[in-house]
Amino acid sequence: MSSFAVGAQLCRKFQSGYKTVRGSVRSLSLLEYQSKQLLDEGGVSIQKFRVLASKNDGSQLKDFQVPEYVVKAQILAGGRGKGQFDNGFKGGVHITRKADEAVSLADKMLGNRLITKQTPKDGILVRKVMIAKSVDITRETYLCILNDRDHNGPVLIASPAGGMDIEAVAEETPEKIKTSPIDINRGITREQSLSVADFLEFKGALREKAALEIEKLWELFLKVDAVQIEINPLAETSEGEVISVDAKLNFDDNAQFRQKKIFEMEEETEADAQEVEASKYNLNYISMDGNIGCLVNGAGLAMATMDIIKLNGGNPANFLDVGGGVKEDQVLKAFQILLSDSKVKAILVNVFGGIVNCATIANGVVNASKVTGLKIPVIVRLAGTNAEEARKIILSSGLNLIPATDLDDAATKAVKSLKH
Repeated sequence: MSSFAVGAQLCRKFQSGYKTVRGSVRSLSLLEYQSKQLLDEGGVSIQKFRVLASKNDGSQLKDFQVPEYVVKAQILAGGRGKGQFDNGFKGGVHITRKADEAVSLADKMLGNRLITKQTPKDGILVRKVMIAKSVDITRETYLCILNDRDHNGPVLIASPAGGMDIEAVAEETPEKIKTSPIDINRGITREQSLSVADFLEFKGALREKAALEIEKLWELFLKVDAVQIEINPLAETSEGEVISVDAKLNFDDNAQFRQKKIFEMEEETEADAQEVEASKYNLNYISMDGNIGCLVNGAGLAMATMDIIKLNGGNPANFLDVGGGVKEDQVLKAFQILLSDSKVKAILVNVFGGIVNCATIANGVVNASKVTGLKIPVIVRLAGTNAEEARKIILSSGLNLIPATDLDDAATKAVKSLKH
């Protein structure tokens, strides 16, 4: 796969606003206004804006007089402009020239659920609305900085065809895509930023402005421990400015200790409740559509477990990686999270004991089964450190725990258990 293909796929995954299975990393998603706040703090040129969090909050616009306002519902999903609210109001994005009308539009959005092609069927509750200065865009370009495995470091992806599906641009007109590796030690040089500005077709004074914006975005990329900053569009305006109109940022989960302020911005009200609960106990959980709950140690093993369930005709209900240093109390919490999903009709425990002691897992499974009053079948496959002792603990428990010899046996038994 080409370096651009890798970059485009990553950017597309992050655009959705939802978490994807990427090993044991838990993605942090920010609302649009939060991303713009970070850009503003980094000196990047953006639209001026205000945020309304309650109805009839017109006071926020008293010192914000602009020729035209853009009113945008803030949720972690795309397609807002074509969405519809549960109160019948249409569109999560509106434009008006009157401040009082902007407030009225915001009132129709706040406290109601916006339904788009990227939201659940019942939509997402709108708790905040951003009111921004409308920008007269004369031209749209695309810019993305992200870490790329193929280049063993950051790359800059640029296209003069902004404001549209970048993957479609790459497929239909690949000559309009420029992928430029960034030397992590030197960063983006002036020569490199000017070269990208030229490729983006910025002319005259706008060329220098665009180069400066690119350099500021790189500085922000480093400052906030980002793994991706996507600007679509990076726009040229009728006022002779270069502005980041829409931004999507994603961050290195391992840098949370350095970026506490940013991670505290996470909008947990929109996140999956089970994912939020799991993160409190250092468990990596992602909900899926099946009915076989998976409790596994290690991201690779978790992926393999889900694959072999599918091969045996079943459907995994989740990705749940308890990690290498799991303790009994985490096993209990993992079971409680799995059982909180009404779709789960069986649980498959698949643990390879390397760092983790299989006996610890076995005791955790037995205790969790007792505490939760488990009534669904649990298939247990344990291999590695103290696996034999763990097997004895499972067999002597007197509970509805089904031992398995290997992964294929475990998956087969899990699928069969649903038929009884």
